[in-house]
Amino acid sequence: MTDSAIIFDEVVSTNGKRIGHVTLNNTSALNALTLDMLEPLHKRLTAWDADAEIAAIFIDASGDKAFCAGGNIVALYKGMTGQGDPDYPDRFFTLEYRLCHAIHMLATPCIAWGHGLIMGGGMGVFSAASHRIVTASSTLAMPEIKIGLFPDCAATWFFNRLPGRLGLFVALTGATLSAQDALIAGLADRAINHEFKNKLFDALTRITDWNQPHAAVDRVLRQYAREHPAGLGESKLLEHAMTIREATDAATLAGIVAGIRKLAEADDTWLVEAATNLDGGCPVTAHLIYRQLRDGRYLSLKQAVMRELKMALQCCRHPDFAEGVRALLVDKDRAPQWIFESVSAVPSDYVDAHFRAPWDGDHPLRDLPDVKP
Repeated sequence: MTDSAIIFDEVVSTNGKRIGHVTLNNTSALNALTLDMLEPLHKRLTAWDADAEIAAIFIDASGDKAFCAGGNIVALYKGMTGQGDPDYPDRFFTLEYRLCHAIHMLATPCIAWGHGLIMGGGMGVFSAASHRIVTASSTLAMPEIKIGLFPDCAATWFFNRLPGRLGLFVALTGATLSAQDALIAGLADRAINHEFKNKLFDALTRITDWNQPHAAVDRVLRQYAREHPAGLGESKLLEHAMTIREATDAATLAGIVAGIRKLAEADDTWLVEAATNLDGGCPVTAHLIYRQLRDGRYLSLKQAVMRELKMALQCCRHPDFAEGVRALLVDKDRAPQWIFESVSAVPSDYVDAHFRAPWDGDHPLRDLPDVKP
């Protein structure tokens, strides 16, 4: 196995077309994305998309623990606190959002094999693929409430497409989702036994008719999901859908937070954990999420990621993000000292500042395409 954090390969299919294969290979960090990985990924995926001889793209990861655990948060922390490159956060988020947007925009079928942990920026990559596969061990989460950031990488787009305020609940609580939850919520498309990944890839290479590439890929995936299903348990999202709907049925953020906090008394550890995450999470993040999803409901994908970049870079310029990373991942004392002690104590103008551009001049993502080519 190569030491490279990304492995690129091309496999020739039966009729001479090629399948592009990307393997995330940063196993020591649960395949988390680093700044050095983002630009090569973006360049290779967009080049494959422009190549008429590339019939499909397949993204997977090395190891059994994670598809992708997000971004290199500790490097971001060092950049924010003066211990590393001060330009790192701006360059990282700009390239990460550009990458996730590009995957959404691919005209070529893109299969993401989401085995293991899928978190943060990993959710951005996975959710952007046209064909999203989960296995029995898939675990999805966007727990940014714990570190003073917010669900990003186009989460404005995909969380607003979940039914019944589930997206708002998952974002505010950082709730952990199973493979079955992902299927129920529409965050994944197929569940397939992980042991058959290589055979499925071989089946893709044996496709002879690529006239309708998305349909051709889907026929193979449908067959394998039917013949080699992943053994999935019950869905907590489905089980508690009405409870979640009732808990989030309020006209204000304060009312929603109060409703979710009551779930700490529920007779279910999943609900209790979700409520606990929100209760100990960053109060400013709760406001950011609420406004992000409320006001972002009708944004285009491009508008959503452009707005998220403003938010992310402002989080880097305000203290809670660095403090949350310190408490959870650096000092690991799990005792963050948030700048405001409660959701009700956060001034609206402080939240407003997170939605303003921190740069002079044009938006760094202004050149993103609005529609697929």
